Amino acid sequence: MQLPYLAVPALVVLYFSDHTIADSTNSPPIVLAESYHSQIDLSLYWVSEKYDGARAWWNGTEFISRGGNVYRAPAWFTRGLPDQVLDGELWIGRNQFQQLMQTIRDQTPDDIAWRSVRFMVFDAPSVDGHYSTRLNNLKQIVTATNLPWVQLVDQQRYHSHADLNTALQSISDAGGEGLMLKRENMDYLAGRHYGLVKLKLHTDAEATVLAHLSGKGKYRNLLGSVLVEEASGKQFRIGTGFSDAERANPPPVGSTITFRYQGRTDSGKPRFARFLRIRPQE
Repeated sequence: MQLPYLAVPALVVLYFSDHTIADSTNSPPIVLAESYHSQIDLSLYWVSEKYDGARAWWNGTEFISRGGNVYRAPAWFTRGLPDQVLDGELWIGRNQFQQLMQTIRDQTPDDIAWRSVRFMVFDAPSVDGHYSTRLNNLKQIVTATNLPWVQLVDQQRYHSHADLNTALQSISDAGGEGLMLKRENMDYLAGRHYGLVKLKLHTDAEATVLAHLSGKGKYRNLLGSVLVEEASGKQFRIGTGFSDAERANPPPVGSTITFRYQGRTDSGKPRFARFLRIRPQE
């Protein structure tokens, strides 16, 4: 059965016309990813690494987070960037998410810390045309910008799902987050749909911390696990994935954390849930 590639609620559909952004909130009108399924026609998709960074919308003057907040980049970092919209990711490197967030959330930017940050660009929303057209234009934009910290995300083609999963395994083994698939024949369309697809070995989800539970043995007087609750109301414990520093200073009660799991039980609870990080307030 062929699944539809568009599933966008009408209220969040925002088109670009004459390079003008139609948006009634502070949040940028970004495209959001659906999850991969094996019936996707790979011949229609470009594939790139999924970076474990912070989604960043360059509006021509400043970086805006997915939630509508401004990332205070140093003047030298933004000087020379084009006065048109770019969609990408602020990124330091694999497994460097916490260091990145400490850097980009500072209201007074730290020049030394920002020297490690790169703007990985994967789309040019204000360019008319399908993604393949935008990608060709984007190559010219990044080349003309000529800044070493502004880089075009490498896009590849895969002709079989077996090859795609081999690439996924290789990226994951190297510490990468996963893969992103972008449909070649789509205009930039805000909202969640199959124009953008994410593929990872593990599933990530979010939950709210309800309580800290004391540890035993070597974790005596430290955090043993957290009691959390998902939006569905499911409550469960997470006791793995924490560093010693995080056990001594655990995620605050009321905070939202991201965790990784492998499938769910018959009752709907995540199997092998493992703490990843506190979700940043974007």
